[in-house]
Amino acid sequence: MVSDLHLELAGAGGRRAALIRALRDAVRGGRLAPGTRLPPYRSLAADLGIARNTVADAYAELVAEGWLTARQGSGTRVAPRADPPPPRRTGAPATQRESAPRPVHNLLQGQPDAAAFPRTAWLASARRALTAAPSEAFGPGDPYGRPELRRALADYLSRARGVRTGPDRIVICSGFAHALRLLSGTSALRRTVAVEAYGLGFHRSLLADAGIRTVPLPLDEHGARTEELATRRDLRGVTTVLLTPAHQFPTGGPLRPERRATAVDWARAGGGLIVEDDYDGEFRYDRRPVGAVQGLDPERVLYVGSVSKSLSPALRLGWMVLPDALVDEVLAAKGEREAWASALDQLTLADFLESGGYDRHVRRARQRYRRRRDQLVAALAERAPHVRVSGIAAGLHAVLALPPGTERSAVRAAARQGLALDGLAAFRHPDATGPAHDGLVVGYAAPPDHAFAEALDALCRALPPGAVPR
Repeated sequence: MVSDLHLELAGAGGRRAALIRALRDAVRGGRLAPGTRLPPYRSLAADLGIARNTVADAYAELVAEGWLTARQGSGTRVAPRADPPPPRRTGAPATQRESAPRPVHNLLQGQPDAAAFPRTAWLASARRALTAAPSEAFGPGDPYGRPELRRALADYLSRARGVRTGPDRIVICSGFAHALRLLSGTSALRRTVAVEAYGLGFHRSLLADAGIRTVPLPLDEHGARTEELATRRDLRGVTTVLLTPAHQFPTGGPLRPERRATAVDWARAGGGLIVEDDYDGEFRYDRRPVGAVQGLDPERVLYVGSVSKSLSPALRLGWMVLPDALVDEVLAAKGEREAWASALDQLTLADFLESGGYDRHVRRARQRYRRRRDQLVAALAERAPHVRVSGIAAGLHAVLALPPGTERSAVRAAARQGLALDGLAAFRHPDATGPAHDGLVVGYAAPPDHAFAEALDALCRALPPGAVPR
């Protein structure tokens, strides 16, 4: 295969010398990799507006110098050579970088098993979607999102998550962080927002960058204490609360029914809004599915979901199910064209949902993650019975409660064992009140099957001995 080749001919010495310099620079700089086939004399001469013999002479000289090779029937190619050493990176000295331990096992929360992506089924959906796609799908994208995907999502979310919506209330985004950025430019998020006392600091930072202050709601084993929305003095005037009701992140419990009702009543009474992050609602193991709070009041709950946990974060596909009054505001915040989500990926996901491929994948993943969860629990029961495990009825991670004062040392010990994981303190709101609990947030989805037992062994070695935590 012959590729187009862009070269700038400049400098003294005529066209031949300029072409030789340009080709040397392209090889030396890595733009032309070893083995790359160069265009024939005639083609390159026509592209550059120079004589054919000028190209032939330049090629011949570079062959003689060892930059190129020429064989009958194979054309002219870049010669094999040793790759130049990579440039030194700035920052920490090389000795420090080399001495820093690199994680061997990934036990970070929120990451699915990348090897389990359903490549064959996804490819089949992509082929069907590409074949059936209307021509306009290859033009500028609609900020609403592809209608095929919005229809498929309306059906799926109603059936699987208890969401009450039609396609006209769904706006496609690239995930919860993107949704927050968009909502920060609308009336949905005002100057102060209530959030759960434990959550992703990244999300709080996004709000802070938009000039929005966050006030923490305390948590217990039953989720956020939503009754405080109406009683706390520092929450007066707050009209939006962000919740993870199906599986509180990261502590793991579902929001109790009465607390769901309390949050909805608060929103109705004061014209408020609940932003519901349903980040891993499909993965439940030991209890019946917990439906979306949005089903209680579609005009007071803004529902956000994505495929980052169920399929892959690489797809960058999510959705907002909006109260009717916010649809136009969010579309205006997105702009006139879709700048985030590929239309082809949207069409593929629509087919994946409608063909049943998504349901089959989720069922298989649920079984696999449950086995992982059971292995984790069994290993801890045998080797660290003093460590209490919570948040295990659903999701892709568990919280390991540790004896007071041992979290930092446990995180350091885990790093020495080659584990990448987080301490519970990393997720605590800086303004949260009440006692802080020591713990580790352990993701069990990402490690490959053949390495999971070894990862659990390293985790148990890193855990502190001690009494049962309070």
